[in-house]
Amino acid sequence: MAIACVVLDFDGTFTDVLAEGEPFLRHFQEALYRVLGQDASQAWAEEVAALHEGVDQYGWEVAGRIVAPATADPYLTATCTAHRLLQRFGKGDDEAVRTDTVQTLYRDAYRHSATAFKAEAKEVLEALLATGLPVSVVTNAHTELVEAKLDKLAPRGRERLKVFGDARKFQLEDAQPKDARFDALPEALHLDGVLGRPVYLRRGRYFSALKRIWDATHTGPESTLVAGDIYELDLAMPAALGAHVQLVERANVMPYERAAVERLGARGSADKSLRAILPRLR
Repeated sequence: MAIACVVLDFDGTFTDVLAEGEPFLRHFQEALYRVLGQDASQAWAEEVAALHEGVDQYGWEVAGRIVAPATADPYLTATCTAHRLLQRFGKGDDEAVRTDTVQTLYRDAYRHSATAFKAEAKEVLEALLATGLPVSVVTNAHTELVEAKLDKLAPRGRERLKVFGDARKFQLEDAQPKDARFDALPEALHLDGVLGRPVYLRRGRYFSALKRIWDATHTGPESTLVAGDIYELDLAMPAALGAHVQLVERANVMPYERAAVERLGARGSADKSLRAILPRLR
C-alpha cells in the first residue's frame, strides 16, 4: 500500500541529540542533586556505568518492565539514572511520585536544551512537506518546546507540520478510548536470538496520538511511515500495527534494533541519513 501519512519522532531523529543534550544534562543533574539534598556526582557516574553493562539487564523501567534502552541518548540516560538515584537515596520508594518527580525535572531541564539540528533536517522536512502528504511529529517532549525549535528551523511548509507532544511513548497502558486495533496487539514482542528480554507493545498514550492523526487524515497504520531513532520507543508498536518504519540509526544503534527492523521485510528499513526516508514515499 502506498504511503499516505508520515509520522516523525523528533529528538535524536531530526536533532543532534548529543549536542542538544549537553546543557539539558547539566541542568537536570543540578536539579536532581537539589532534590536529593546532596552532590551525587560520584553516585551518578556509578549508576551510568551500571546502565552500560548490558541491554538485556538494564533499561528504563516502568512498573517493573523495561520500556526502552537506558543509554540510547542523554535524555534516556538521565531519566534512568535519576530513577535509580532517587531509589538509592531513599527519595523515590513510591513509583508514581518518583515518575512525576523525574518528569518535572525532565521538562524543566529540557527548556535549557541546545537547538542543534542534523545537517539534512531542514532539507528533508521541506521535501516531506512538499509531497503534500500529512506530516506530523509525535514526541515525548512538550509540544510548545518542539514547536519553538521547528519555528527556529523554519522549513518551507512549516505551517502544515503538526506536533503532538507529551506522547509518553514509554507508558504501558490501555488506549483510551478503546480501539480494536490496539486491543489486538500482543503484550510483547520477543526477538529471539538478539535480545534476552521482551519488547512491550501496548503503549496506549502513544497509540492515542497516532489514532488522532489517522482519524484526522483518514489514513491508517498500513499506509503510514513512522521514522524514529529508538526502535523500542518509536517503531515497535507502529510496526506491530502494520505500519512501515524507518530506523534513523544513532551512532550507538544496538544490534537488536537493526535485527527487529530487518525482520519486517519491505515494511522496515534502517539508515543513518534522514534522506533515506524520501525514497520510501515513492
